[in-house]
Amino acid sequence: MSERVGLFVAGVQKAGTTSLDAYLRLHPALAGPSVKETHFFDDESMTWDAPAYERLHGFYPPFRDETLRFEATPATSFWAPALGRIRRYNPSARIILLLRDPIARAWSHWSMEFHRGAETLPFCDAIRSGRQRFAGAPLGPEWRDYSYVERGLYLGQVRRALMLYPESQLLFLDSQSLLNDAAGTLARIADFAGIAPFPAVPEMRERQNPRHGAAPDPRDVALLKDLFAEDAREAVTLAGIDADHWPTLRADASPSPCI
Repeated sequence: MSERVGLFVAGVQKAGTTSLDAYLRLHPALAGPSVKETHFFDDESMTWDAPAYERLHGFYPPFRDETLRFEATPATSFWAPALGRIRRYNPSARIILLLRDPIARAWSHWSMEFHRGAETLPFCDAIRSGRQRFAGAPLGPEWRDYSYVERGLYLGQVRRALMLYPESQLLFLDSQSLLNDAAGTLARIADFAGIAPFPAVPEMRERQNPRHGAAPDPRDVALLKDLFAEDAREAVTLAGIDADHWPTLRADASPSPCI
């Protein structure tokens, strides 16, 4: 195998990427970095005309020919230049995208930022007037912390992946599949990555957020459904995943627990 990272969990944030990273680390043929998220390909301070790939490789243990290096930075699919940078780095890389109902994802994202003190606005304001933070700030820090709505617009992310990579190098998954059938999902990933089946693994559910109420206010759900529904419907069709259970795509739009 190559010294270059060959398997990327590219997104999306708050869709189970931390759990997936932990599962991948249990496979003897996979080598992960010393940190879960290297944020290498979404680093705008890099000189991308001549990127210092040795910095990325420095996150990994000494290379062994029988291992496949992987990386999981869930901002990757959202950060517009990142997937193209990965393609230039390793055109044969395989990309995994976990998608989650965008209403639940937005609520979970806001809960995380609010709990750690990075967000002071209530959810209702953060998804309305709080979006003005992005005015005139392309790829600025606001896009990392406050992109509750923007990260849930999956269609552009799916299209970008399909434009850059052949379908054989892309695996789109619904986050519920990892939660409800980890063994089956890992079997798909092993086949996709071209490695032996996973050993028996414990069930994992990483980084559950403290709850700020059981669910968003119904008025917020209605607003987000209007924002997300068409985009989500086209995105899951293009990605080839079954997301009929997503609140965004259900007629009642009654959200499942958002954690």
